[in-house]
Amino acid sequence: MKNLKAIALALTVVFSTLSVSAQTKKVDVSKSTINWVGKKVTGQHSGTVNIKAGTLIFKGDKLAGGTFTVDMTSLNTTDLSGESQGKLNGHLKSEDFFGTEKFPTATLVFKTVAAKAKNVYAITADLTIKGTKNLVAFDITVKGNTATTTFNVDRTKYDIKYGSGSFFDNLGDKAISDEFELAVALKF
Repeated sequence: MKNLKAIALALTVVFSTLSVSAQTKKVDVSKSTINWVGKKVTGQHSGTVNIKAGTLIFKGDKLAGGTFTVDMTSLNTTDLSGESQGKLNGHLKSEDFFGTEKFPTATLVFKTVAAKAKNVYAITADLTIKGTKNLVAFDITVKGNTATTTFNVDRTKYDIKYGSGSFFDNLGDKAISDEFELAVALKF
């Protein structure tokens, strides 16, 4: 009889644990932002790129997953204006950089999510840019209906080598950093 009670209790715990189902929350793309910063020897440029679609997955109140599609054709420089802005935007969208005509979107898919501290999660994710997928790691903070993160991406891992001192000699003050920074603020 004790064994039956123990089994019944164990099954109750298992089924109550399983009943915490995943909840998918759609990212509000009109209120979410991605800001980027690219650095070079002589300074830096900054701008934005839009999220096309995204979801975060929760189990109870804990982050459990996420998938995002970024509209690379929306790539925009915000620290310049006029002709200079148009030229840099065009160059960033060209084959030298993101090749947005052939690769209009980039994707990010969470692979692992681990609680790190209250409201902070360590994420590993597959980031696909220009058809090339690499693993990235970053921390994300989730509070209420907002999630924020900042992380660096090594562009050379996605065959974006233009102006890279890692691949070209004698660039002098024309060298561009291999990494660019993304600051992401999601509303859902």
